[in-house]
Amino acid sequence: MSGMASDYWQRYFPGLAVAGTIALAATFLSQRYGAPAMLMSLLLGMAFHFLNDAPRVGPGLELAAVQALRVGVALLGLRLTFSEVSSLGWTPVFLVTAAVATTLLVGAVLSRILGCDRQLGILTGGAVAICGASAAMAISSVLPEGPDTKRHTLFTIIGVTSLSTVAMVLYPVIGDALRFDDAEMGLFIGATIHDVAQVVGAGYSVSPAAGDLATFIKLLRVAMLVPVVLLLGLLYRGRHPSGQKKGKGPAVPLFLIGFVALFLLNSSGLVPQTAVQPIADLAPLLLLVAIAALGIRTSMQDVMTIGLKPVLLIVGETVFIAGLVAGFLLLGS
Repeated sequence: MSGMASDYWQRYFPGLAVAGTIALAATFLSQRYGAPAMLMSLLLGMAFHFLNDAPRVGPGLELAAVQALRVGVALLGLRLTFSEVSSLGWTPVFLVTAAVATTLLVGAVLSRILGCDRQLGILTGGAVAICGASAAMAISSVLPEGPDTKRHTLFTIIGVTSLSTVAMVLYPVIGDALRFDDAEMGLFIGATIHDVAQVVGAGYSVSPAAGDLATFIKLLRVAMLVPVVLLLGLLYRGRHPSGQKKGKGPAVPLFLIGFVALFLLNSSGLVPQTAVQPIADLAPLLLLVAIAALGIRTSMQDVMTIGLKPVLLIVGETVFIAGLVAGFLLLGS
């Protein structure tokens, strides 16, 4: 037994240590300079792409990029409760559901119009509609593996984190120009900005009330990750990129079952928050480790060859969801 543990240690530790060190460095840079931690972890990982050819780190990087991602997504369930979601009322729930569904549809349609891969439209649409880089990684894990899968995932992560940072600065200004009050501003920011950190930054830059509401709305979008990934997993179940059947895989990804189970456990109140919170805080760290490993395994040169059309695609999706939510608020006021 000890020999087996030693084999696992020698096989996986070097790659896990590299990805973990990059994730910690990204966390430091994020806290020190206010840069998005996800983006920092990705860029630092890509700077160490030369390690991808080292046999000693390969297995650990594979483990981090796949398993750490799935565990991290599952642990997101501990950052959400049913009472938080239900306290929003039906109007925000309807708005968020409609915005997520239509943005995914627009992503699929716009990708076809621009001549992009449909899976790229779904990947970018889901990232824009739900929760940025975390959604991109979760959706990518259930899409068929193809030659461009990693490149598309990295492009999407870079795109949504960059646009989310721009939106954090611009959307409060836009909301002020549209004369939104604090409640409308919170709804607008929470329903449109991609990443959680930028939602918090933009919301609380307006007022505490706007920040609280924006955070709750964002959590509701995070909850949409489960049905969306489940639906996509069923849609693409057991398929090659060519669309031919490959043999059946699990109908429901285990990390989604974990997300729902932890969400229900957290909502039940049976476990005190003092015990839940340290475990919930592992979710962003595991996602940072996974994205660092993903960055190491893909070269910047591959990402830069993706072309202009995917950029237009993700910008178009971002403009669409912002216009949809702003239009709803203006018509409802």
